[in-house]
Amino acid sequence: MQFRRLGTITLASFLTLGLSLDAAFAQDVTQDAKKAGTATKDATKDAGHDVAKGTKKAYHSTTHGTKVAADKTTDATKTAAHKTSTGTKKTVDKVEGKPAPQ
Repeated sequence: MQFRRLGTITLASFLTLGLSLDAAFAQDVTQDAKKAGTATKDATKDAGHDVAKGTKKAYHSTTHGTKVAADKTTDATKTAAHKTSTGTKKTVDKVEGKPAPQ
């Protein structure tokens, strides 16, 4: 009789231990899933910040390049206008001294 009672107690102990290990394992799996989700969220945020930073840098570079091009275009236009004016004055001076062709 004692052997049967000892076997029952041993079996109950093993079942209790097994269930508690399963519960602990389930908590570990749940915690691992939460950690994986958090890591994914953080990685997505980092990627988003990097994309935003790159976009801002590209925007500012484009703006600066456009301003430089506009300034150079303005300078070139002023130079061309000045040279055209000077050339026109020289031509007028040359033509004024000669009679018109007939």
